[in-house]
Amino acid sequence: MQKPRKRKQPEFRQRPQPRAKPARPSISLGTNDPYPTHPRPTPEECRAVRDDLLAFHGFPQEFAKYRRQQPNSSFDQAHGFLKSDILDGDAKETVLDGLVKTVLSQNTTEVNSERAFESLKSAFPTWEDVLAAESKCIENSIRSGGLAPTKASCIKNILSCLLEKKGKLCLEYLRDLSVDEIKAELSQFKGIGPKTVFEIAKAISWVPAVADRNKTYLHLNKRIPNELKFDLNCLLYTHGKLCRRCAKKVDKQQTKESQDNPCPLLKYWKNS
Repeated sequence: MQKPRKRKQPEFRQRPQPRAKPARPSISLGTNDPYPTHPRPTPEECRAVRDDLLAFHGFPQEFAKYRRQQPNSSFDQAHGFLKSDILDGDAKETVLDGLVKTVLSQNTTEVNSERAFESLKSAFPTWEDVLAAESKCIENSIRSGGLAPTKASCIKNILSCLLEKKGKLCLEYLRDLSVDEIKAELSQFKGIGPKTVFEIAKAISWVPAVADRNKTYLHLNKRIPNELKFDLNCLLYTHGKLCRRCAKKVDKQQTKESQDNPCPLLKYWKNS
């Protein structure tokens, strides 16, 4: 009797594992300088630019109250926010109010952004009302501030994420955090990111030509003396909106100052 043949067991070859892609190095806001060998700006340059812009523009009135409240505070340039700006504003202003005001202030004048905020609060008395509203209704209420669809989407996202993460529409807990902790918290919201004097910094060679916005912030945060950060940010922000040479876009409401007077930063452009 013939013995039954044993079936040959199939061989299972282990598939080669795909090679893991090397992780991209992450940049932590507020820690490392991406351009440690780039020697500019020096403290002397920072002070000279601050003094020249102050003499040319005067101190911007929209930031004056924060300067009076925190004359020696360090400016937190990440996200374009001052810790004193969002946290220590008007007595009746909440931290969330301050954040939304900052969103509405982008690419517009102070008058228009304040009008947009007042219109938003008039149409929707509480932030819960804003979150529940249709995006188009929010856009209509903030249209005077420009970029209404973008800003409405950003505001809705902030409120939605805040409710999901914290269970309520409140940012008062930020008052007890450090500057770095505040940055980390705000970075979680889509549309809230580093806002720097990027183009001007590149034009006067305070950062290498290949620098991007994030690395520009990191480098300047290391190089600019703390006591000058507040003034420089406010003055460069204002100058970028008013100066035709430094601004990419010209607002119809810009003052004749930018048309009739030379740019005080031209000498730094020539020396860059």
